[in-house]
Amino acid sequence: MSDNKKTPANPLKSGPNRRAVLAGGAALTASLFTPKFLRAQDFPTAAVNTTGLAVTDDTVTIGILHSITGTMAISETGSVQAEKLAIEQINAQGGILGRKIEFIQEDGASDWPTFAEKARKLLVNDKVASVMGCWTSASRKAVLPVFEQNNGMLYYPTFYEGLEQSPNVIYTGQEATQQIIAGLDWVNRTKGAKSFYLLGSDYIWPRTSNKIARKHIENFMEGCEVVGEEYYPLGHTQFNSVINKIRLKKPDVIYAIVVGGSNVAFYKQLKAAGIDMTKEAPLLLTISVTEDEIRGIGGENIEGAYACMKYFQSLKNENNRAFVAAFKEMWGDDMVIGDVTQAAYLGPWLWKAAVEKAGSFDVDKVREASPGIELPTAPEGYVKIHENHHLWSKTRVGRAQADGQYEVVYETEDLVEPNPFPEGYQ
Repeated sequence: MSDNKKTPANPLKSGPNRRAVLAGGAALTASLFTPKFLRAQDFPTAAVNTTGLAVTDDTVTIGILHSITGTMAISETGSVQAEKLAIEQINAQGGILGRKIEFIQEDGASDWPTFAEKARKLLVNDKVASVMGCWTSASRKAVLPVFEQNNGMLYYPTFYEGLEQSPNVIYTGQEATQQIIAGLDWVNRTKGAKSFYLLGSDYIWPRTSNKIARKHIENFMEGCEVVGEEYYPLGHTQFNSVINKIRLKKPDVIYAIVVGGSNVAFYKQLKAAGIDMTKEAPLLLTISVTEDEIRGIGGENIEGAYACMKYFQSLKNENNRAFVAAFKEMWGDDMVIGDVTQAAYLGPWLWKAAVEKAGSFDVDKVREASPGIELPTAPEGYVKIHENHHLWSKTRVGRAQADGQYEVVYETEDLVEPNPFPEGYQ
């Protein structure tokens, strides 16, 4: 079923008070919106929409495509909320080229063929001008040929394995050199870690990420080794067997890429087995658990674990304070914001900036205008679109706290240039 912005479906029902859209987020949106209040009459529809997209004199329609049901809902719900917040804020500041954004929401239902089906509907039937969507690499790979064949534009928010570059995708999360390789170097350099047990959910992102991790550990980290590697189906909940193997191998680091609802069982069972992550023996490093997942896991069950991301809700800067306040005002004080949620929030803003730079909603023109687009006031800090359609961004490491937040213990001094095809990792 489709969903529209007037009747959001549970569990994404907006709270009754949305003052932050016009108040708490005003400073943030004002600084992102340049120029302000462009008039539609200065951008005739016939001139800004030459390819038959869902653009009228007053509105432009985009798609939102995430899992709000199934095992991935625990991770993807925040992305939907962030995208809707960005849309509300952009509309409050006058929209895009004088047009208010409307959206059609589809549920990928944690099923990759469903993602492809819904992507085709949004592009072919609904003629949306862009799509904010996907989380897993499996869902992205499923929709990629649909976007390339129908010349749609996807804004993809998740940190991922890299080894991809498409003219029809803007990747707002991190690729492998900015997360996987950087995180392994950090744990080796600062913690003296030498042995690693690789663990992941059984689909393309964890397997490819661990392939990259293994190559880095064995070929580029002196004296380091992989002592185990295991994969389990999405939704798997019985991890006692692999936990016993980990205890026997005694690795310095459990490198965990478990996703979705499986995280709840995994971390609870780790704690029940007596593995105390606050003592770092073994140390746990994840690239898949954001604050969104901790909300389901429980902070007490993951306290002491480390995560390598580019964003944590606890970041102390004015942009992030305004963003967090606006998000909680719209969705509730008990909500949390993880790395992918923040990256999803960037999607509508980056698309808006490219449309206004191009002076057109046409996908080819938006694509051409995208490299070089800057958001100096993004919640994570300054970001910029590279020619390879990934973002320049900082790498950070956080340590999980009992309250469900991360304490930032490391960040790169400079932005890390994205390199989706690093030499030696193919």
